[in-house]
Amino acid sequence: MASESLFIRPIAGVGRFGAFAFAVLRAIVTGRFSLAQVMSQASLIATRCIVPVSATIAPFGAVIGVQGMVILKLFSAERLLSSLLALFVVRELGPVLAGVLVAAQAGSSVAAELGAMRIKEELDATAVMAVDPIGWHVAPRVLAFLLVVPALTTIANVFGIAGGAVVAVGLKDQPAGVFLAYLAANIGVWDLVASAFKGAIYGGMIGLLACWKGFHATGGAEGVGRAVNDTVVQSVMYILVLNYLLSSMLFGNPG
Repeated sequence: MASESLFIRPIAGVGRFGAFAFAVLRAIVTGRFSLAQVMSQASLIATRCIVPVSATIAPFGAVIGVQGMVILKLFSAERLLSSLLALFVVRELGPVLAGVLVAAQAGSSVAAELGAMRIKEELDATAVMAVDPIGWHVAPRVLAFLLVVPALTTIANVFGIAGGAVVAVGLKDQPAGVFLAYLAANIGVWDLVASAFKGAIYGGMIGLLACWKGFHATGGAEGVGRAVNDTVVQSVMYILVLNYLLSSMLFGNPG
């Protein structure tokens, strides 16, 4: 029996999460949500996350600039630094780092907020008043993540490349024209669209997971803390796994 439950519980959990995600999708498709709530939640997420995302990725770009110049100098190819930055920051680092920081900052906050509402029976009170708690509390938050994370990903890309530019142009005296020329030559519309698409996937996943954990929190304050911790840890894990799959799908065929 113990071995059976060991296999059945994860499968049942996936089924319940799928049903929850379908209920959220149905609420969005049928318009059972408040647009004002979506904008309010989006503003809150963006305000909380824009500074951490920008302040974190700029040093990453600078480090790539430092290490990239050392490696490229071995081949007398320092001019290609902006090409390295464009591909690595825009395709990988920008969306991943934005997703991780949003999960840590906003995802944890949403899980805690909904978890507190569950413990205080506010979600039950919403249902008693004949208001769909999924449409009123969950759908706007998921949509907000879907809207904000791609925008934060674009901002992260800009700051990451800027960090590398400070090193290359400001510290290593690379001509700005050379830096910009190779940057423009190696980054295209597809790279920018794919980067934002990655951000949207991560945003939707973080929003659904944070709302799921908070919406089904049990066990008082300890249960809320567990929901917050699970949201952050699992979001980071899924982002890293999804990043490999999405990169293989979007960039795996150079031809």
